[in-house]
Amino acid sequence: MKLTDFRYEFEKIKIPSHPVEPRDAAKLMVIDRAKKTITHETFADIHKYMNEGDCLVYNNTKVFPARLKGKKEKTEANIEVFLLRELQPENKLWDVLVEPARKIRIGNKLYFDEDLVAEVVDNTTSRGRTIRFLYDGPNEDLYETLDKIGEMPLPPYIKRKPEENDKERYQTIFAKERGAVAAPTAGMHFTEELVKKLTDKGVIMAPITLHIGWGTFRPVEVEDLTKHRMDSENYFISQETSDTINKTLDSKKHKVVACGTTAVRAIETSITASGHSKPSFGWTDKFIYPPYDFKVTEALITNFHQPESTLLMLVGAFCDYEFLTKAYQEAIDKKYRFYTFGDVMLII
Repeated sequence: MKLTDFRYEFEKIKIPSHPVEPRDAAKLMVIDRAKKTITHETFADIHKYMNEGDCLVYNNTKVFPARLKGKKEKTEANIEVFLLRELQPENKLWDVLVEPARKIRIGNKLYFDEDLVAEVVDNTTSRGRTIRFLYDGPNEDLYETLDKIGEMPLPPYIKRKPEENDKERYQTIFAKERGAVAAPTAGMHFTEELVKKLTDKGVIMAPITLHIGWGTFRPVEVEDLTKHRMDSENYFISQETSDTINKTLDSKKHKVVACGTTAVRAIETSITASGHSKPSFGWTDKFIYPPYDFKVTEALITNFHQPESTLLMLVGAFCDYEFLTKAYQEAIDKKYRFYTFGDVMLII
């Protein structure tokens, strides 16, 4: 398939700037791939489609306040720094984007609130820089300062200004391992009550970690998908999660349900020659698009994604894309909400 195959009209879709409350009140579209049926539910009812012994794989990454406002030394010019990833914790080195890039050069010092100072040590791209925080304390104290002065990195299509409670709102209830600059949005529909209902039913919760980078919003710019390269993202799959996935696969009667495209990319990255999961950590740039033979993922929870995005391509590989297009049109007709704070689908 080509890039333009994943285009759809998005003028009529609803893009909310805030999540529904409670989270599990979101609409749920259930797609049965075998029966070619579409059912409309509420996310709170997703437990009806999961059974004792099923394994729910979720991403426990935590978004940190990655957007900093500050001043450039001497000129006092306003600058913005977007923290992409920590390069060397021991040296306080970070990979960042800066604005306005043309005025921020190697050697410049950048000043932020709470007396936090950084120095530009390298250029990486036209907007990219490497900075070193001039901070003598432990990394945990640095992160506490970032938590105080940073803004949550809301997706670029959410036009409102960040709000203080976004630090809780733009997270899943599973958020534990700090390192993402975008939330694993499929997990944002879960509540503590719903998780208890699932575990009481015998559904096994299995965490993975994949720290989502800003590249998740980067557009695909080539018509030939084989020429697109994903940004690498750090991931971790424990022995316990791997064992749980394999036990589920080997049972032949239970299913592995991936919560979100990031969970899919992690578990489909780390597989053995026999098609089983293996524990691992490192970086993945796995790009999943049709056709793709899924080795581990047997059901998928996912939001409604942007046209021509790598996320939509992954979903199109999991569900017959012609049928998925029909489902998207039905979602538009029934006024489902799209993207980060939107509604969700379960594909079985």
